[in-house]
Formats: sequence, C-alpha cells, structure tokens
Amino acid sequence: MATATGISKWPLIGSVSRKKYDSANNYFSKGFSQSKIFLRNPSMNSSPLIFHEVGAGHTHMLKKTVINVLTPNISSPTTTAEFLDAWNDDYNGVVIDPDSLPISANAFANALRASLANWKLKGKKGVWLKLLLEQAELVPIAIQEGFKYHHAESGYVMLTYWIPDELCLLPCSPSHQIGVGGFVINDKREVLVVKENCPCSCSGVWKLPTGYINKSEDIFSGAIREVKEETGIDTVFLEIVAFRHAHLMAFENSDLLFICMLKPLSFDITIDEKEIQAAKWMPLNEFMGQPFHLEDPMSNKVIDICIAAHEDRYSGGYIGQQLPSKLDRKLSHLYYAESK
Repeated sequence: MATATGISKWPLIGSVSRKKYDSANNYFSKGFSQSKIFLRNPSMNSSPLIFHEVGAGHTHMLKKTVINVLTPNISSPTTTAEFLDAWNDDYNGVVIDPDSLPISANAFANALRASLANWKLKGKKGVWLKLLLEQAELVPIAIQEGFKYHHAESGYVMLTYWIPDELCLLPCSPSHQIGVGGFVINDKREVLVVKENCPCSCSGVWKLPTGYINKSEDIFSGAIREVKEETGIDTVFLEIVAFRHAHLMAFENSDLLFICMLKPLSFDITIDEKEIQAAKWMPLNEFMGQPFHLEDPMSNKVIDICIAAHEDRYSGGYIGQQLPSKLDRKLSHLYYAESK
C-alpha cells in the first residue's frame, strides 16, 4: 500500500538520521543490510581530501521494444538483396541486430543498402549499427554508406545513420566520466590517505583514495570498493558531501568526481602495489598542512566541507534512497539532502 508520502515505503539506502552511533559494529549491521546501505553523519571529525582526475565512461543503452525482423519477399522475382534483421526503438528508428549480420562483406553491403532504402520508405529516422570485434571488416563498408562513429568499447564499435534530410536528433556519445573519492577518518582524527603510482600533478602528495566507478555500479558502492581495493580498509557509506564537475579532461570528456564520507569498519592497511605507492592513517592537521592542499583552492574547499561534515556542522550532504520509476520500470538510487 502506498503511504502518505508516496515514497516512504521504499528503503532509505543512504541514511538513518543525524544521530551518532558509537560502534563500528552498529554501522556495519545497519549500513550493509538490503534496506539501509547508507548511514548519516556519525561521530566523524573532519578531513581534507584531494580532487584527483578520475572518472568512468557511461554507456547509452538502447531499449529493444517491438521486434521487427525484416525479410525479403522471396516469392518476388525483383528481390535482389535481403534486408538486415532489426528492431524498432522508441524514437521511430531501428537497431540492427549484430548477431544476424551476413558473414560475407558483399552480402552485408547489399543488405545494408537495401535496408536503408526500405527504412527510408517507411519513414524511419535513426539507424544504430553495432559491429563486434570479429566484424571489424564491415566497418569501412558502413562508413562508405554514410554511417558515422558514435562510440566504441573494447569489444565493439557503434555507428549511426540519420535518414531524414533534416537536423540529426540522435543523442551524442557518452560525454562524462564518473569517479569517486572516499573520505575516511578514525576516532584518533587520522585520515586514510594514499600516494599514487603516477606522474601526475599530485605525485608524492598524500591524498584521498579515488577511482573510477564500474558499469552498473552505484556511487556509494564504488567509493566503498575503491577504498577497499587500494587500502584494504572496510567502510560503510554515510553521505555524498560534494562533487566536482570539470571539462576537457581525459580524451576531452567531462568529469564528475563524487566525494563520499565513509565510516571505517577495519583499521589494518593492506595496499594494492599496482595502483598506489603507500597508504597510511595521517593526522588530520598534517594532511591539511601539505603545500599541495594549502595552495589549491579546490582542495581547500573540499577539505573544509569534509571537516564540517565530520563535525556535524554541514547540512548539505546527500543520502540515497532506492526507488522505482515508471520511465524505465527499474529500481535506481535517488540522492538528496534530508529535510530539516
């Protein structure tokens, strides 16, 4: 039954309240249950953190809706080429089935040409063509027919074709990378920090653990995973306190970095030597006093926010709640600041 609020029956994944818990076990039991994954502002003190360039690609997903397998009329003597198998998308376009493409390059070229003509007659608009790694020889043929590159992954390249003689309305390729940084502080006011194995601008600087989130990975779980992978420390998510939006980063993509407050559940460090040089618990004042942080306005501001959140003086953090949506009929996470 729906409640008065309409959403309160759905579990808060990000917060319980602003009350402080006094044991890591209490955090663990509430933080990792199915119903409550996020906790809110426990007795954390503060901590600075570095904004390091991270991110993750994300992929535009095309929904299969009405299956529309196109086949020629074999009884017609005028049929010279078969049509490609495809399904309709939600925007009067078609998505070509990559698993049923002709093996022969000549057969593919003929079928593609015939299919484009057929789709034009039917008033179709955008065409999506996914070519797998083993179908790479078909890419030049598609390009010759007017297809353009959209995006690529390790196992395929996606190409598009806009049929109408008007402005193309197909969405652009993924434009952002998404990364996470974890601010972890213990009861001794020591911050969990790392030194990375990279010749970047912050080489040699003690910074917060950061990294890319994976496909289909939530922000909060990505932060927990990155801290665990780099330092061996188990944590529970409390809240997102800030995020940085930057442009023209890796491969000219934009970059989002979410800073997450995490509560430590373990304290013995085990580093991943492939990623970082070292990790340790550093006194908060020592961490804040590093020249890199003192001279960088972005780091300074982030540190101030983390300290305020740790000392329960910051009310701008985002907790999360898992909710269904009629748009995609899926459960996803909504991050928001709690009402006063």
